[in-house]
Amino acid sequence: MSFLSNTQIAAIGFGSCGIKALISDKAVFYNPSQINLGDSVRIDDFCVLSAGDGGIFLGDHIHIGCHATLLGNGAIRLGDFSGLSARVSVYSSSDDFSGKSMTNPTIPNEFRNVKHAAVNVGRHCIIGVGSAILPGSILEEGAAVGALSLVSKKCSAFTIYSGVPARKIGQRSRNLLEYERKICEISRRDRRANDAEVN
Repeated sequence: MSFLSNTQIAAIGFGSCGIKALISDKAVFYNPSQINLGDSVRIDDFCVLSAGDGGIFLGDHIHIGCHATLLGNGAIRLGDFSGLSARVSVYSSSDDFSGKSMTNPTIPNEFRNVKHAAVNVGRHCIIGVGSAILPGSILEEGAAVGALSLVSKKCSAFTIYSGVPARKIGQRSRNLLEYERKICEISRRDRRANDAEVN
């Protein structure tokens, strides 16, 4: 995988971008001024991030696996230490499938009924390969979603979900919170070193 240089990342025109970003030269960004990246964000090959009016907000220590897609007009937020596995799709907009209106972006808006709703993925959430997250979904801190699942509602904190639709299948350990404290200590040190280098 080939990553962009800091100069190339700056040229994309993100709304904001923290330190230590690793962004594939094969990732695509639409409306980058509405995309905000924290520290230590990694975006792999063939990802598509398409921000609408609500924007896309990625916290610190975020990984987005290859072929993942984030798009829609509503806000999409990924909390610190969260991750999307390969081919995960996160949508903050969706057409009306009832047949009462037309669908797809080639149709004038007056004949469509697109739903826009924010998606919030909390800190320490992990979403398994091939899963889809629909508009209005909320994943509370530490929620985990198994591979090939469909999320359209709220997922409770430190709970594991799987299936179509996603259902609760177990609880998740909170031990990772101790690791977070240690990693944050390292990150603060890196941030101070970076600030000193810039000044």
